[in-house]
Amino acid sequence: MPLNNGIMLITYADSMGKNLQELGNNLKKHFKGIVSSVHILPFYPSSADRGFAPLTYKEVDEAFGTWEDIEALKQDFQLMYDFMINHISRSSEYYKDFAQNKDNSPYKDLFIRYKNFWPNGEPSQEDIDLIYKRKPRAPYVEVDFADGTQEKIWCTFDSEQIDLDVNTETTRNFIKDSLLYLADKGASIIRLDAFAYATKKLGTNCFFIEPEVWELLEYAKSILEPHGVEILPEIHEHYSIQMKLAEKGYWVYDFALPMLLLYTLYSGSNKRLINWLKQCPRNQFTTLDTHDGIGVVDVIDLLTPEEIEQTKEYLYSRGANVKRIYNSVAYNNLDIYQVNCTYYSALGNNDDAYLLARAIQFFTPGIPQVYYVGLLAGENDIELLEETKVGRNINRHYYTSEEIAQNLERPILKKLFSLMKFRNFYPVFDGDFSISDLSEDNMLEITWKKNELKATLKADLRSRKFSITYFNPEKRELAEL
Repeated sequence: MPLNNGIMLITYADSMGKNLQELGNNLKKHFKGIVSSVHILPFYPSSADRGFAPLTYKEVDEAFGTWEDIEALKQDFQLMYDFMINHISRSSEYYKDFAQNKDNSPYKDLFIRYKNFWPNGEPSQEDIDLIYKRKPRAPYVEVDFADGTQEKIWCTFDSEQIDLDVNTETTRNFIKDSLLYLADKGASIIRLDAFAYATKKLGTNCFFIEPEVWELLEYAKSILEPHGVEILPEIHEHYSIQMKLAEKGYWVYDFALPMLLLYTLYSGSNKRLINWLKQCPRNQFTTLDTHDGIGVVDVIDLLTPEEIEQTKEYLYSRGANVKRIYNSVAYNNLDIYQVNCTYYSALGNNDDAYLLARAIQFFTPGIPQVYYVGLLAGENDIELLEETKVGRNINRHYYTSEEIAQNLERPILKKLFSLMKFRNFYPVFDGDFSISDLSEDNMLEITWKKNELKATLKADLRSRKFSITYFNPEKRELAEL
């Protein structure tokens, strides 16, 4: 089945109600027609990183529910699942067996052992400096084997997320088995999380290594394509990587749009945004907010270094309840690639600015994704942030079913949902896209056409006022949303 071109919700299993059953009830009760599909962030048993350190893909975490709950969601929405192609949990049966049985373990080839990877068993300082990494040292943890010996194995992220050796037959079989299982369990699209880190090669930065990445993508595609399941490689890096992927026909993320749009609305200038919208891929998922932060590295060369710094400065000075310290070691957060803040708070909890941001996103080429906090125009959760001292939790509020119902009465949500329904049901957004070159740099005009249908967004980036006009085929006249 082709992917639905309507709006996709991104949510954890326990963020809109306490489990999958409550999530399903809330979506069916309040959001039918507002969202068309759902990316359920990892719902498998996991030992760290809010689900991104999976023990297995064949179970649903019992705290969230069962596969029957997933099946119930599938009756009303297309679903996206995650597959962490780069790593598996240190608490998984695979790693535990390896630690217990070492070279006699059937899973010994799942992992990247330093003694086998580096010619001398250890990387040189030159090797370490070359690696694209999230830690200031070589990426590893030490395995304490049951026989009393110790060994280093590759670990890019948290110590609970052990990297997989995607080149071995053992790992390839694991990938195939897991992907086929998820396809059978109703996925319409599977996101390959941390994909660019999965390829490691001597003498390189071990990030998006060509041609190896293309072979790995083709392998995943060959498994899922016969089952009608799409793949979406998840990569935060220079926008040119997304362009390469899109040129080869893969779905990609538009991770550049969030920062570009903040810059546009802070500065009131259309130039950088128009430049991007003229060249951005069409086979993309657009985002403003995700479970992670607002990407910075993704806009390098689309904004100048000065404009990036200016945007970050504006965010801290004009955003609501966001401080530099939240992106520091004090909050277990030293990710230079992202800034943690809800999108609504990044725009100062300003309804007009937020609605305009969403309108522009919905008129941008691609399938729009809306994170659950953004769906409810959520403010920064300072209480959860201070309670956990985890920077990303500022944008990970847990909504009860009662809170969701109360939020629905807010005027901003009624206007937002009207926009979302229009994007879902007015069938012009798979037609022809155009953007006008205007003499006034504070104005924006985007048009979609398909046969006789036409929709135009006109916006003043400084006043944050906008209008949407469209051709009504029943009345044979132009109408305004």
